[in-house]
Amino acid sequence: MRLSVWLLSLLALVLQEAGPASLPKERRRGAEQGHGESHAVTQPHAGSYLGSLDDYGEVIDLSNYEELADYGDQLAEVKETSLAPPTRISPTQSTVAPRTPLSNPAMTKPILPGPLGSPTSLDLPTCLVCVCLGSSVYCDDIDLQNIPPLPRMTTYLYARFNRISRIRTADFQGLTKLKRIDLSSNFISSIDNDALHLLPALQDLILPENQLVALPMLPSGIEFLDVRLNRLRSSGIQPEAFRALEKLQFLYLADNLLDSIPWPLPLSLRSLHLQNNMIETLPRDAFCDPGEHRHIRRQLEDIRLDGNPINLSLFPSAYFCLPRLPVGRFS
Repeated sequence: MRLSVWLLSLLALVLQEAGPASLPKERRRGAEQGHGESHAVTQPHAGSYLGSLDDYGEVIDLSNYEELADYGDQLAEVKETSLAPPTRISPTQSTVAPRTPLSNPAMTKPILPGPLGSPTSLDLPTCLVCVCLGSSVYCDDIDLQNIPPLPRMTTYLYARFNRISRIRTADFQGLTKLKRIDLSSNFISSIDNDALHLLPALQDLILPENQLVALPMLPSGIEFLDVRLNRLRSSGIQPEAFRALEKLQFLYLADNLLDSIPWPLPLSLRSLHLQNNMIETLPRDAFCDPGEHRHIRRQLEDIRLDGNPINLSLFPSAYFCLPRLPVGRFS
C-alpha cells in the first residue's frame, strides 16, 4: 500500500515538472503571452528571443521603411561630398588596377596670327605664341605660315624653321627699330618689292634655305645679306641693285642659279660668296676700275668662286685691284 502511494506521488511530481512542455502548442503560446503581460516591465534575457521569432513582424514594423530611408533629395550632395564606398574584391581579382597605356594626344598647335594688326582667333598677342625677350622676338619652329604681327619696338626677329611662303608689304610696316630679320629655312618664294626697303634700321637680312627666285628692293643701311641655298637667278636681281648699299659688307649668294656676277658692287664690301652657281664669265669692271690701275680695293679680301664653271685665269684684268686672288679654278 505504501509502495502504491509513493509511486502515485512520484508520478504527480513528474507531471508537475513537465507541465508546459506537455501542453498543446496553442495552449503553450497562450500561457507564454499571459506570462509576458504579467511581466511587461521586465527585460527578457537573450534566450527569450528564440521564442518570439514567430511575432518578429509585430516587433519591427517595416511598413514605413521608404520614409525612413528616402535619400532622393540628398543624392547629388552625396556624390559631391562623400567618398565612394570600398569595392569588395574577390580573392581571384587583382588588387592593383591595370595600367592604361597613355595614348599620344594629338598636338594641338596654336592658331597663329595673320597680317599685322589682325587679332588671332584666340585673341592672343604674338608674345604668347612666340617668345619675346626685351626687343627680340623668337618664333622658331612653330609652323608659322605668315609673319606674325610684331610689337612696335621689335629690334630682332627670329622666325626660322617655319612654313612662311611669302613676305608681304604690310608684314614689317611701321617697325622703324627693326635691325635683324632671320627667316632661315622657310618656304619663301616671293617678297613684295616694298616689304623691306622702307625699314630704316635694318642691318642684317638672313634668308638662306628658302625658294627665292628674285630679290626685292633693299634698304640702304643693310650691312649683311645672306641669300644662300635659294633658287636665285641673275635675272631676279635688279640692275645696279647693290650700288646704293654703301654699308653692305657681307654678301652671300652661294648655292643659287646665278650665271653672272652682280655688279657694280659697293666699295664697302668685304666678303663676297658666289660658290656653286653657274657663272662662266667675269666682266673687267666686276671688281676693279679698268681706267685706274694704281687703285687697290683693300676692303674686298674674301671672294669665293669655287664650284662654278668659270676659269679665272682667263680674266686677270677683272681682279688685278684685289689684295687677294679669288678662290676658284685657275686652269
